[in-house]
Amino acid sequence: MRRLEIIHRTTYSFVGPVRLGPHRLLLRPREGHDLRILEARLETWPPSHIRWHRDAFDNAVAIASFDTPSMRLEIASQLMVEHYDQAPLDFLVDESAVFYPFRYDAETGAAMQPYLQADGLEDRSVLEAWLAQLWKPDEHIETFALLARLCRAIQQSFTYEARDQPGVQSSADTLARGIGSCRDFATLFLEAVRFWGLAARFVSGYLDAPASDGSSGASHAWAEVYLPGAGWKGFDPTVGEITGSRHIAVAVARRPDAVSPVTGSYFGPPGAELAVGVWVREL
Repeated sequence: MRRLEIIHRTTYSFVGPVRLGPHRLLLRPREGHDLRILEARLETWPPSHIRWHRDAFDNAVAIASFDTPSMRLEIASQLMVEHYDQAPLDFLVDESAVFYPFRYDAETGAAMQPYLQADGLEDRSVLEAWLAQLWKPDEHIETFALLARLCRAIQQSFTYEARDQPGVQSSADTLARGIGSCRDFATLFLEAVRFWGLAARFVSGYLDAPASDGSSGASHAWAEVYLPGAGWKGFDPTVGEITGSRHIAVAVARRPDAVSPVTGSYFGPPGAELAVGVWVREL
């Protein structure tokens, strides 16, 4: 078991007083058999009324409503969690899915249908050509080995680039440019897996990889694949490994634009500066 502290601060500085609309916050980790939240504090400035609910993906969502105009918005989340997933490879895949290709049974396939749709794929031929280098239909391979191969290929073939711009670049852009952020690599992995006919979803969360100089980091992103018998298993193509006790999942969805940590609006003069800081440390 590992005990971790996570601090996540988001600050918007506006050019003049603004009226803040409701903000949707995805900052509370997904609890389960592998992770337990010991302490959690969520504060805003100006002060807000916070309501909690679960969305369609069972993510914990906080809605912050503001009454006071302000020139600054600060959202601060501080968490203490216990992480128990110290043996991420200790799982068994159902016999029917050990080797690729395989098909989900009727019941599972119906439940997984939304996660099989490659509706964000802009150029199927580019992705198909790249994946042909990783697997050919006549190759007999274990499903997990194929997924691990894909995960390592992205980590080894592309250059990581931190991007502050909103949104995710397409898989075709990532393949053409050879660079991307963690969310770009997670999207490429997700769309590649769906191209192979496997269910996958996007994950937003934190990675326990603090900067050596003590500076702040950022939130992290990876993908999960549904394997019968094992359930949803995470793969992080940014670091080239299966997820384990270094990864803290906060929110999952079909698409990356649905799991932004902070989403909201304001009414007032245009223009704002954004500062984000994330610190993860083992206690």
